[in-house]
Amino acid sequence: MAPAEETSKFCEAYPMKGGDGPNSYANNSTYQRGVVDAAKELLSKAIAEKLDIDILLSSNSFQIADLGCSVGPNTFFAVQNIVEAAKFKFQSQGQDSQVPEFQVFFNDHTPNDFNMLFKSLPQNRRYYAVGVPGSFYGRIFPNASIHFVHSSYAIQWLSSVPKVVVDKTSPAWNKGRIHYLNSPEEVARAYEAQYTEDMECFLHARAQEIVYGGLMVLTVPGRPNGSSHSHSSINMSFQLLGSALMDLARKGGVSEEKVDSFNIPIYCMSSQELEAAVERNGSFSIESMENLPHVSVDDTVSKSQLFAAHMRAGMEGLVKQKFGEEILDELFDLFRKKFEEAPFFFETGKTISFLCVLRRKGNGLCLYHN
Repeated sequence: MAPAEETSKFCEAYPMKGGDGPNSYANNSTYQRGVVDAAKELLSKAIAEKLDIDILLSSNSFQIADLGCSVGPNTFFAVQNIVEAAKFKFQSQGQDSQVPEFQVFFNDHTPNDFNMLFKSLPQNRRYYAVGVPGSFYGRIFPNASIHFVHSSYAIQWLSSVPKVVVDKTSPAWNKGRIHYLNSPEEVARAYEAQYTEDMECFLHARAQEIVYGGLMVLTVPGRPNGSSHSHSSINMSFQLLGSALMDLARKGGVSEEKVDSFNIPIYCMSSQELEAAVERNGSFSIESMENLPHVSVDDTVSKSQLFAAHMRAGMEGLVKQKFGEEILDELFDLFRKKFEEAPFFFETGKTISFLCVLRRKGNGLCLYHN
């Protein structure tokens, strides 16, 4: 299949807030940084125990891809952890003279602020850096060219909002809400179906790009196996944001019809759902699947301020695209106030982060399928 055909799957783009201003993702992603730190030990262990350095026999460079890199600095910490663990693996096997050169591909949607990313690259990095724009739900690398894929807090984003939830004639029309929590069952099923389709595309593309024996490590914000969608703190936060938008609509600040057509393309999966997707694909073995320790947040600012700032850094682009920038300050201030009024809302939540280590199966045979 030609590269153009491989990447033809239509995907919407949702870049994080760029730049280095007060509302930027770079300055409002400390929780995601905490997740990277929490994953470091498991990631290093996976490389120490699961990375087969024989996959480099025909190459003198080690190719790493970070999918959904955003603008930094979190991606740089994750990449540094990978490079250090891989170097230690070579050295611990008496291969000091065989330590390869490292090349890192930073991938995100085309509108991502790559200028900010490259301006903030660590000066003392021990790898060659490359930017690769494009959706990871399609092909972004040549066949069998990547040795290690990493992605943290990215694959919860769907390729697009399920079409039926914005179709007024559909039983899954999500009127008055912006996510699937407390929506009709048809809405949740539409999100689940979109997630299933997207993961099929994601794994199919990676199966072609990763060398046989290569590793993929995914860190995912999810929910515990067997728990309902209503127990996810992430889903609860979108319910609050939707409530704030409806308040603005009632005051005439935004069109209620626009709110009805606005949905957030994020799905909070369980590890069982990810495991099922991997098994359906058939190209990867699951080497480990573990929950990460709880990440504590910065206590120098109020929890409501921190949460609102993180929400704005992640969602401003989506909101601005739909409603314009005039409502941003008022909307996220409303969100902050709602959070303050209902902190218990989140104490019942069961959002977890889990880390999944996958190995590309195969001995030269083509194992992926259409």
